[in-house]
Amino acid sequence: MNAMTEPSHFERLSNQHLDALEEETIFILREVAAVSERPALLFSGGKDSLVMLKCAEKAFGVGRIPYPLLMIDTGHNFHEVTDFRDFRAQELGADLIVRSVEDSMARGTVRLAHPGESRNVHQSVTLLEAIDEFRFDALIGGARRDEEKARAKERIFSHRDSFGQWQPKAQRPELWTLFNTRLQPGEHFRVFPISNWTELDVWQYIEREKIALPSLYYTHKRDVVERKGLLVPVTELTPAKADETVQSRDVRFRTVGDITCTCPVESLAATAADIVIETLAADVSERGATRMDDKTSEASMEKRKKDGYF
Repeated sequence: MNAMTEPSHFERLSNQHLDALEEETIFILREVAAVSERPALLFSGGKDSLVMLKCAEKAFGVGRIPYPLLMIDTGHNFHEVTDFRDFRAQELGADLIVRSVEDSMARGTVRLAHPGESRNVHQSVTLLEAIDEFRFDALIGGARRDEEKARAKERIFSHRDSFGQWQPKAQRPELWTLFNTRLQPGEHFRVFPISNWTELDVWQYIEREKIALPSLYYTHKRDVVERKGLLVPVTELTPAKADETVQSRDVRFRTVGDITCTCPVESLAATAADIVIETLAADVSERGATRMDDKTSEASMEKRKKDGYF
């Protein structure tokens, strides 16, 4: 290996760090398969769930992931993301289960305050219904502790009672990576294999592993309006108000979710390497910079999680 191709000291340290995170994630994914009877991996088609899916592929092999993929669809998701979700699941030969908030609305278990209300918070109802339908005892999710303060309180194996509720003051200790996985009938775990990753780690891993993502994550032209410090995409679900000026801007999404509460950021980053550089300079968390529904207090988000929100 010559000097032109030999990795730098920084690159070697970065790879060692990513290797350690990957190893931990693979260990947790295998642990879930070993101790759970009916687990499922939450898979939205977003970057964090795609990183988890890549680790699952390494842990078990293509076509051998031992649990289904589960998507709770609000009916207001970006089609680029749901199309990619379907493609990736088929590519891996994984079972994909999709349950919709709209079905919960038809059953009357979800009722909106008004037609334009975001359905994002109501996903918890549909999720709990899916848990009851399939009797899942472990749901694996891509939440990270750096995203938001309430999420930082979660254990990796986060216990939920028979009502799907989380009790943060009664969490089980996880010393020396020893997980207490005992459950009573009707209870389940939310498991977070990438808890210790950061947004920067995720993008460095995406760059290193060459993980394909929905196009929304990279720079593209989009009509937006400026609203409360955010760039709100102009869509049928989120139209511009009469006093707002629509602008075509170069943007990308740092996180993707329900169209009614997810905003892009201004960016010319066209590759994962470009986004790594941008992330190094970012001084606002991805959810703080892009989620309209996260302009709430830590206590409010914690209450949502106690009620079953992922």
